[in-house]
Amino acid sequence: MHGARLAPTPPPPATLGEPEPGEAVAPEWVLYVDLDAYYVSVERRERPELEGRPVIVGPPPTDEPNRGVVLSASYEARAFGVRSAMPVRQAARLCPEAVWIPPSFPKYERLAHEVRELLRPHARLLVPYSIDESLLLVSAPHAEAARELAVSVQRELREKLGLVASIGVATSRTVAKIASDRAKPGGVLVVPPADVASFLAPLPVRAIPGVGPRTEEILVGHGVRTIGELAARRPADMMRELGGFARELVDLARGTPHESIEERGEPRSRSADRTLAEDATSADEVVPVVRHLAGELARALETEGLRYGAVVVAFRWSDFDRTQRGRSLAAAREGSEALVEEAERLARGLWAEERARRRRAVRTVSVRVERLSERSQRQVSLDEFRPSRSARTAARGP
Repeated sequence: MHGARLAPTPPPPATLGEPEPGEAVAPEWVLYVDLDAYYVSVERRERPELEGRPVIVGPPPTDEPNRGVVLSASYEARAFGVRSAMPVRQAARLCPEAVWIPPSFPKYERLAHEVRELLRPHARLLVPYSIDESLLLVSAPHAEAARELAVSVQRELREKLGLVASIGVATSRTVAKIASDRAKPGGVLVVPPADVASFLAPLPVRAIPGVGPRTEEILVGHGVRTIGELAARRPADMMRELGGFARELVDLARGTPHESIEERGEPRSRSADRTLAEDATSADEVVPVVRHLAGELARALETEGLRYGAVVVAFRWSDFDRTQRGRSLAAAREGSEALVEEAERLARGLWAEERARRRRAVRTVSVRVERLSERSQRQVSLDEFRPSRSARTAARGP
């Protein structure tokens, strides 16, 4: 049965998902593990007196111009409308009583590495999507066994690391991701294959990853407010406004989402994207989001011991066209500062190039790293001997 958060149960047996000789191989399930308010949770481990108070992790707001954005907000701060990647000044106006904590990325990276090491033994494949989200590909004979494994993972994270996770369980990544969002905070939600359509049907179309306010407006204009209503439509009805994205949306709504084969093997790239609450009409709105996404990617790569050899920034525009700009690097790189600065350069170049020809707004921002390679030893760069831009910004705070 799906649709309800499930309380912890006793640990699954050691033979979970291992078929007896002659039996069919157990099906694969996706456990999408999302650490709730990760940066805030890490800070509260050291400062338990902040429990129950609105907390924002990010460069504190100042009277000077500041391009900083919120990195994480507690659920108490989110009740005021504060969201990650929101400009710090806007967040300060929405929640003036918030406790601001400057970020400590080395601390977050160290704990994220511990999280990966805890998760890895549970899965045939571990795919980190960001510092606080990971996909586990596991084998289990049925939905109940997959649920028990998810509960076991959740319990270990809480008892060994003091972290709360929401976990979505399904046989596809996209559905598992949606389930993890619906399980927040701190729940487990399982969607068996036979229940995918009925699970999705009553949800608002905004529950679909990549559907922002503009897409929702177009869908509502077609009389589509829920995923179930979307499943009943023909892609051709919406292709003029949404292009090929219309087919992707309808296929997902019908329980057959498009997913790259790459996700079933070792990924050759990593990416992060953000659909903006409102379409951006200036570079000053886009750049902070690009820097935030690039920083998240760099920290995820750090925990995996990976370097990158190429950086790509892509925009999906208000007319749903998508353009990108990338750069192959002379040598593999690592570290947050280098990736953030390169992504910003690409974003500004892409913005100037496109806006010089058209006057379109941006609805979705993506940052991708490619040509990944394992790091044999830690690379030291000049970036480590100077304060980062975010650190310099934070240092100007109160």
